[in-house]
Amino acid sequence: MDATDMGEDLERVLVEEERIDQRLDEMAAEIDRDYAGENILLVGVLRGAVMVMADLSRKIHSRVEMDWMAVSSYGSGTKSSGVVRILKDLDTDVHDRHVLIVEDIIDSGLTLSWLKENLEARGATSVRIAALLRKPDAVKVKVEVSYLGFEIPNEFVVGYGLDYDEKYRHLPFIGTLAPKAYGG
Repeated sequence: MDATDMGEDLERVLVEEERIDQRLDEMAAEIDRDYAGENILLVGVLRGAVMVMADLSRKIHSRVEMDWMAVSSYGSGTKSSGVVRILKDLDTDVHDRHVLIVEDIIDSGLTLSWLKENLEARGATSVRIAALLRKPDAVKVKVEVSYLGFEIPNEFVVGYGLDYDEKYRHLPFIGTLAPKAYGG
C-alpha cells in the first residue's frame, strides 16, 4: 500500500518509507557499536512496535533475542493516568540481561518510564530505549531515549505500526489522517 491507496483519508506524509529504512540502518549501527560483544534482549511493546521491531532487528548484527510485552495505561476517557497494567508479560527472564525496549512512538512518556523502571527492578543489567518517533511537545515525563528515529509534531499519526481504530498500521510510512477519516 502507498499514499495514493489511502485516497482522501491521508492528509500528508510526515516520514517517507525510504527515510524510515535509512534511519533504522543508522540506529542498528549505533546499537551494534554500543552493544559490541553483548547479547541483547529486544523487548517490543505491542502492538505498535511490531513493524519497528521486525525491521530494526533484521538490521542489527549483534546477537539478539526478542520478546514482547503489552501494557495499558488507563484513566478517564482518552487521557492516561500513568497507572500501568501489564496485559501480556515477558516470557523471558530479564535478570542479568541487556534489555533494549523497542517502541513505535513516545507521547507523554508515562507508560515507557514505568516500563523501564519495571524492567530495571527485575534485575536487568541495563535497560535502554529505541523509539522510532517522539513528540517532544507531548512529553510529560522525561525518558532517556538511546536510539531515536525522528521527532515529530504533536499530531495524531498513523502508519508503520501506528493505528487509528486498528486501521492504517500496515502503511509503510508515517502520515497524518484527514479529519474526515476520524470524524474530526
